[in-house]
Amino acid sequence: MTNNKIDPASLELVKYPDPRLRRKCVEVAEFDEWLATVVRRMFEIMYASRGVGLAGPQVGLNLRLFVCNPTANPGHEQEMVVVNPALSDMVGAEEDEEGCLSLPDVHGLVLRAKKIHIRAFDAAGRPIDREGEGLLARIWQHETDHLDGVLITDRFGEAAKLACRRT
Repeated sequence: MTNNKIDPASLELVKYPDPRLRRKCVEVAEFDEWLATVVRRMFEIMYASRGVGLAGPQVGLNLRLFVCNPTANPGHEQEMVVVNPALSDMVGAEEDEEGCLSLPDVHGLVLRAKKIHIRAFDAAGRPIDREGEGLLARIWQHETDHLDGVLITDRFGEAAKLACRRT
């Protein structure tokens, strides 16, 4: 069964060390009802897990797609669907603690750009062209990493890596 034929109702949170978390994802080619249903299911999973972002590979889909909401409040106006993202114009640097729904109980300091530009599409295929800063910029970078098979532990400094080994 191909990615675009998976029943969205069957999607569940994928946790490390599942190899699907390490795959570079393919671009979404069709903006259809299936994709809209997947997006709704991804928001359900994200909110049930108390997250602010969730990427395709985290639900077993090898697709360049993520959902996010920095408020973590369902239905809030900051809900965003991001398909086939491209990040650019990264400005500044800020180290802050990050966690990941696919790596429960793992947290560490990650250096990210403070402000970035994103170009992508929404679930209906409409273009997105925005600037983001602070938490929103961090979420975009974190979720885009997932689409490239990169996990937060890959971004940890040595101290954070050692702390994770002790837990």
